[in-house]
Amino acid sequence: MSPAPCRIAVLIPCYNEAAAITDVVAEFRASLPQAQIHVFDNNSTDGTADIARAAGAQVRIETRRGKGHVVRRMLADVEADIYVLVDGDHTYDAAVAPRLVDCLISGRYDMVTGVRIAGGETAYRPGHQFGNRMLTGLIMALFGSEVRDMLSGYRVLSRRLVKSFPIASRGFELETELTVHALELDMTIGEVETRYTARADNSESKLRTFRDGLRILFTIWRLLQQRRPALIYGGLGVLGLILALALTVPIGLNYLKTGLVPRFPTLIAAGAIAVSGLLAIAAGAIVSAIAHGRREIRRLFYLQQIGPDWTCDADR
Repeated sequence: MSPAPCRIAVLIPCYNEAAAITDVVAEFRASLPQAQIHVFDNNSTDGTADIARAAGAQVRIETRRGKGHVVRRMLADVEADIYVLVDGDHTYDAAVAPRLVDCLISGRYDMVTGVRIAGGETAYRPGHQFGNRMLTGLIMALFGSEVRDMLSGYRVLSRRLVKSFPIASRGFELETELTVHALELDMTIGEVETRYTARADNSESKLRTFRDGLRILFTIWRLLQQRRPALIYGGLGVLGLILALALTVPIGLNYLKTGLVPRFPTLIAAGAIAVSGLLAIAAGAIVSAIAHGRREIRRLFYLQQIGPDWTCDADR
């Protein structure tokens, strides 16, 4: 018996991409002829939805602005075995999509990321490359796994990951949240290099370097609080104890020499700091136990999803 065909969905979030969306739809239809092409328009003002519909895509509208809102609706509404998530700005190479899908199936991964390789001097600005390396390195240090391009907008996802991913982000911090979700639940992640080209001359990037960089940093902090609370509260508690000790030692040495406590207010402050540090450590232990329970619930929900059929035929 021949393998059953895989249901593949190409998900393209868009906002004012009239200049690029026709080429994006056409190229993904050519590279993955068996896939359904879904364009979710974020209430564009330049006719992107009509152009995508004319190009043959299935088009839906999400009125709430922000990439996170669009992708949340996509992952909830579209049913498939394999999801190809890609930006609609024509900067990613559609010809690589079959390799990404094959990598997911052959490696039995939950996610395969398209690692961007600049296809020109203007394609991947040095500032963006530096920011990506810095933020990716921060995630690697905090969550203990190697990923090369955390902010890539080109990914292939298994159904099991998609249906167990509770998106909280509203904007470009979505990729950070998606990566941390996969790392925290010990999902398997693969990577395939892909050419990354410049946008069309009449197309404008929606990414704002400093604003969105700060939002990504805030997202990392929020995820760290939620998923590594012992590191946050325990670290603050240990710092408090060290500070209290540093304040107390000179006073103690002076007392041993003279029998006097000349800086009594400092001693009181050191005691308060020490108590606060101990409370922070205790709070970290409690919140960490809660986070562990929530992680187990997310893992169980992930395992309850219909697993991928690794024998399916991606060419049909």
